[in-house]
Amino acid sequence: MSLEHPETDGLTMKQVYHEILSRAPEHKPQPSLVRMRHALDLMGHPEKDFRVVHITGTDGKGSTSMMTEALLRAYGLRTGLYTSPHLERVNERISIDGTPLSDERFIDAFEQVKGFIDLTDEWAQKQGGERMSFFEVLTLMAIWAFADAPVDVAVVEVGMGGLWDATNVVDGDACIINTVGMDHMQWLGNTIEKIATEKAGIIKENSTVIEGRQSKESVEKIIADKAHSLPGTSLMRDGHELEVVSRTPAVGGQVATLRTPNGTYTDVPIKAFGEFQAHNALLALAACEVVIPVAGALDGKIVEKAFSTLSIPGRMEVIRHSPTILLDGGHNPLALQAVVKAVNESFAFKQCVGVVSMMKDKQVETCLGILEPLMSQIVVTENSEIGRVMPVDDLYKIACSVFGKDRVYKEPLMTDAIQQAVNLVDANDEEGLGYGHGILITGSFVTVGDARRLLEVHNNKNLLKPKNQRVHNK
Repeated sequence: MSLEHPETDGLTMKQVYHEILSRAPEHKPQPSLVRMRHALDLMGHPEKDFRVVHITGTDGKGSTSMMTEALLRAYGLRTGLYTSPHLERVNERISIDGTPLSDERFIDAFEQVKGFIDLTDEWAQKQGGERMSFFEVLTLMAIWAFADAPVDVAVVEVGMGGLWDATNVVDGDACIINTVGMDHMQWLGNTIEKIATEKAGIIKENSTVIEGRQSKESVEKIIADKAHSLPGTSLMRDGHELEVVSRTPAVGGQVATLRTPNGTYTDVPIKAFGEFQAHNALLALAACEVVIPVAGALDGKIVEKAFSTLSIPGRMEVIRHSPTILLDGGHNPLALQAVVKAVNESFAFKQCVGVVSMMKDKQVETCLGILEPLMSQIVVTENSEIGRVMPVDDLYKIACSVFGKDRVYKEPLMTDAIQQAVNLVDANDEEGLGYGHGILITGSFVTVGDARRLLEVHNNKNLLKPKNQRVHNK
């Protein structure tokens, strides 16, 4: 299943990542599966060596993927998990048994598939096409790593859309289509129906389609029509065959009762904030019922253990206390509406200061309008995504038009932006305990990744300066 490539001996992680980054970036996809299919033909189709849960949707893909993998692993199955984007290190995207590939295993995965990549690049360019893209190479590496492990089940998150996404070379035994909304319109279409059609492209014959809540009946119809058009394919929908019967916010997350056609799981603790996470857990549970080889409902105690010990980085993640600092990678209206609702439900903030950096190709003004009622003040900044990030001066102008100039602060460096937010909180925290005062860092997964690195307790203990620093508005 591999070719010998002595010229790759001794590659470093930096060299491998540089080689992958030299290819077409994932935010500029190449809408075709021909390169992926050609490479997999050469490899002997390792994607057929394991069962698959394939997950798409505008939002909730990452959380649902991690919940699904956690439950499969709790049941004793060997798991693969492929997600995007990464927050801090590219290794995060490919995990086996809940652990991201080490540098050594990541390099090995690249070395094992490099020959097939080279042959595919050569073939594609002879046809007048492009080399394999950044995302295609990573997807190929993930498939090889899962087959090589080998895993029992791979949980595969779509990068963008579905129909022509590089991951759509796998056949999902369970296909989850979470809530569909407006995002990536330049690639997926300018109506929610066009976007839904792209996402329904992951549905395959003999699969179980698990559909999240949708805002429009037309989206439900598109998904149902696709599912019913294929032999052996069935459909389960949140709000119909599946249901979040009840939920109550709790310390560290929530407790929910979830119903599937196989039974009702009562008072399941879910270590994640927000109503949307209870619905993500429901979809994950339904998918696991499909691929775990047991008859009927799953063991309730195993479900509780899996969902109560979740780790979902960058999604309503509390990374610091006193003051509470929350990280969420929401970057479109649908996601940020859910974030605002979750913060209001789970945190009794008298003051919430935002630290925001967004990509310039997003619906920036609309997103800031959604955040405005939540945030007492906002500090705009720039993340590390050179070329895509909205310049801080441009973001500042839009934020001033939404929030009013007296509530907006500008710091080009993320470190200074976080410190400014802490200063703003401290200025209103007379007791100095942080209670009722919080900071939400959001706008992009790159923003969250940058902040996460800066706030890592073991790496940057002294990032946040002492309290009562001078607050300044630029």
